[in-house]
Amino acid sequence: MNTATGAATNASASVSAEPPDTLPVENPDALSPGPPAIVSAGPPATPAAPTESAAPPVVPSPRNPSDGPAGSDGLGTDPGDGDPAALKVVPARHYWRWVAGVAVLVVLAQFAHGLVTNPGWEWEVFFLYLTTDTVLKAVGVTLQLTVYGTVLGFALGVVLAVMRLSHSAILQTVAWTYIWAFRSIPLIVQLLFWFNLAYLYKELGIGIPFGPVLWSFDTMNLVGALSAAVLGLALHQAAYAAEIIRGGIISVDSGQLEAAAALGIPRLRQLRRILLPQAMRSILPNAANEVISLFKGTSIVSVMAIGELFYQVQVIYGRNGRVVPLLMVATVWYILLTTLLSIAQYYVERHFARGAERTPPPTPLQRARAFTHRMRATATTGGIGK
Repeated sequence: MNTATGAATNASASVSAEPPDTLPVENPDALSPGPPAIVSAGPPATPAAPTESAAPPVVPSPRNPSDGPAGSDGLGTDPGDGDPAALKVVPARHYWRWVAGVAVLVVLAQFAHGLVTNPGWEWEVFFLYLTTDTVLKAVGVTLQLTVYGTVLGFALGVVLAVMRLSHSAILQTVAWTYIWAFRSIPLIVQLLFWFNLAYLYKELGIGIPFGPVLWSFDTMNLVGALSAAVLGLALHQAAYAAEIIRGGIISVDSGQLEAAAALGIPRLRQLRRILLPQAMRSILPNAANEVISLFKGTSIVSVMAIGELFYQVQVIYGRNGRVVPLLMVATVWYILLTTLLSIAQYYVERHFARGAERTPPPTPLQRARAFTHRMRATATTGGIGK
């Protein structure tokens, strides 16, 4: 009996070794004396190794506001390293771009200085002939040749492009042969050929093929210098316009036309509402280049003694010997009219880009207005940062 009591005493002592904050037993009857609990034998508990005392926390010393912004010491000790919004953003510096820009500005400044100070340009003669009646009439003839050549050339180019896209082998061959021939022959040769048409054919007639002629007319007075120039320019332009238009048409996905046909949309409406608005975005840049090239190419008709701009300038400096200032007169007019054509091209392209861009880019006039408003706002507030 004493042995059992001693075992119970040891068991109770081992139980009392538990931490003092053990939860209370809900059923006090469980503590009534009874047979001793049998505890499964296991490995003896290993006493925990003594832990070293934790190091005291490091308290940062207070910063002096005069030390500058945090992280300015270059040691990466910015307290905002964990917050991306607190990081200092440093823009990339492209020094070689500035060097190249300064070099270009220096060259342009030297060129402008030479234009102003070099007496060989004879600017007084330039301003004397820039707006004379002879030069203005020559500019009108140049514009007339450009308009006629562009309208007739692109009208014939549309027909040739449709023939190239036709399923008829005959139409395809004829259109390809025309484009091949007129792109191969130099423009000046074509102009001289049409100017001397009366030498090859004294008369032209209309009648039954290989049969009697119903109506004929003399070619001596049919094709004059201006008519031959318009004819040569238009036929030459048609060959290039045909390829530009054909390229714009085939750039549109054929599946759109197939879907429109499946919906029962008429062919003419498919062409007007689906095909052309998308094709024009590819046609316009190249077509504008051709128009500008044709405008400058009208100077070739001077070999036919037509009073266009370059021919009249040659006549004037042939009389007074002032070659450089008269050439500058023609140059300035070509630059001015080409600039107007480029501005028109920009607005036409912007119009047809409405279906491809949700927000069209601002026009140069809109950008100038926005810049003016910003400058006024800056002057009113007294600075950008205010």
